[in-house]
This record gives sequence, structure tokens and C-alpha cells, in this order.
Amino acid sequence: MDERALLAWIDAHYRAMPPVAALQPAPARFEGDALHLAAPLAANVNDKGCAFGGSLVSLMTLAGWALATRRLDEAGFKADVYVADSQVRYLAPLLSGLEAEAWLEEGDWEAFVATYRQRGRARCRIAARVRLPDGGDATVFSGRFVALRPG
Repeated sequence: MDERALLAWIDAHYRAMPPVAALQPAPARFEGDALHLAAPLAANVNDKGCAFGGSLVSLMTLAGWALATRRLDEAGFKADVYVADSQVRYLAPLLSGLEAEAWLEEGDWEAFVATYRQRGRARCRIAARVRLPDGGDATVFSGRFVALRPG
């Protein structure tokens, strides 16, 4: 699937889940080995006028899920991808639109795909962040994602 088609598929998949659709996520782009996923502040604002922490971690989790799903799709595999665990640090309030960036934190994609091919399951660790307008980090994330053969 080419990049445009994959971004459209990710968008349709997100919109089919009511809690995710409420975040109004928009797959922005792939940039090298990273996926960027955006969401408007207005749909994700808390009582203090800044980005809601649950929205920040959700957007980073969704970006990680899409990144792992993309790698398996590129290799010709359909898999059920889940987040197994994650750690998040909230560093500063975000008063603008959200944009998560996710990338493979450790290991390599070839090993992830090879393990899935051999065992029908694989795991990877993905890092993500949401930046402040000045380029600093508002939130950082590290998550372990698991891919399982469907059915």
C-alpha cells in the first residue's frame, strides 16, 4: 500500500472507533522512519485550557500502533497490533495543536518482521513525543507493542 493509501486507511480505522474519533486524529505524514499524527487542541483541551493528558498519551499510542502496523503491511502481513505497556512523562503544558511523532526506539524493523514471519507474533519498542511550539518536548512516551497473527 502506498503512503497516501496507508494514511487514508489509518484515518478510516481511527474514525471507526468512537473514543478515537472524538480526538479527531489526522495522520499527517511519514517522515523517514517516523510517523506524525496530529489532532486539534479544541477537541483535546482540559479544564486549564491546555492539552488533556489522556489525549496526549492516546495520540502517541495511536501513532505507535500505526507505525508497527505499517511495517508489517509493507512486508505483506496483516496483524493485530496491541500496546502491551507504556511509560509516559508529561514535561510541560501544551497550549496549541497536538502533533505526535513516533519512531522505533530499539531494535530494527527487519528483525521485527522476521520474528513475525517465523512465529506469527513479534514485539517492538516505539518511542513518541509531542513537541511544544518552540521545539521542546511537552510529552514523551515509550511503549512496547505486540503484533499477533489474526484469528
